[in-house]
Amino acid sequence: MARKRRGTPIHGWLNIDKDAGLSSAQVVGRVKRITNAQKVGHAGTLDPFATGILPVALGEATKTVGYIVDETKEYRFTVRWGQARNTDDIEGEVIDRSDIRPTEDEIKNLLPDFVGTVRQQPPAFSAIKIGGERAYKLARAGAELDMPERDVHIESLSLIEILDEDYAVLEVSCGKGTYIRALARDIALKLGTVAHLSALRRIRVGPFSEAGAISLDKLAKLWQCPAKFVDLLPLTTALDDIPALAVTESQALRLRHGNDVAAPNKSDGIVCAMDGTMPVGIAKIEAERLYPVRIFNL
Repeated sequence: MARKRRGTPIHGWLNIDKDAGLSSAQVVGRVKRITNAQKVGHAGTLDPFATGILPVALGEATKTVGYIVDETKEYRFTVRWGQARNTDDIEGEVIDRSDIRPTEDEIKNLLPDFVGTVRQQPPAFSAIKIGGERAYKLARAGAELDMPERDVHIESLSLIEILDEDYAVLEVSCGKGTYIRALARDIALKLGTVAHLSALRRIRVGPFSEAGAISLDKLAKLWQCPAKFVDLLPLTTALDDIPALAVTESQALRLRHGNDVAAPNKSDGIVCAMDGTMPVGIAKIEAERLYPVRIFNL
């Protein structure tokens, strides 16, 4: 007999505005304690020093996390020129210095070089696995790491503000796997200096933006009356880019039991099967048949 899962069956998304000092796992733990949800997960890790958008999935919404992880993300970040740190952010130790400070024109003229497909070497202090071990664990142990380069995609990159000669604020829209710490480091090197991130804020992850985000403190306060809570987003929020496909009640039943059914249309691809307003699951159309991929137990 399967063990009954503890907690309340809650299905949907929370658009959490993460405070600095918390890891993404700690945010998930806080959400789980506040809501008593049976299952909680997050979409896209944020470094502890960073703030901003951390989409948190509850219940069956955790089955759609992969679709958010792959979404475009936007960040606002502050670069501190003249200091390189071993973590490429404010939490690390200073390992190099430079007296060179780039001008506003120099920064603006360089930024187009970092738009498009860019070759990037991730920071040594990252969660990437090297020989089966997390890179940050090896780096903390003093290991010399030669991090493998990889291609990342930068959609846009702009200078927002020059705070003073030491600090500049930029915004970037980028694809999966982009390290903003590495981006700031590489921009500085091309400008003939060194730098690190002094602040980082994620301002958008796919359909999740600052406009609808709530803090953990606000969540705790509002959740005191769950029946009136309006900030829980639908399970399908993560599937905005996936076409919805209406199925009949009998087709929905067959899909839920793992069976394929005749496809209502002939276009191959991934869809969200819908029984009226109820999402049945993620399915794949192939050769005029509809096959279940991930079924929602609602």
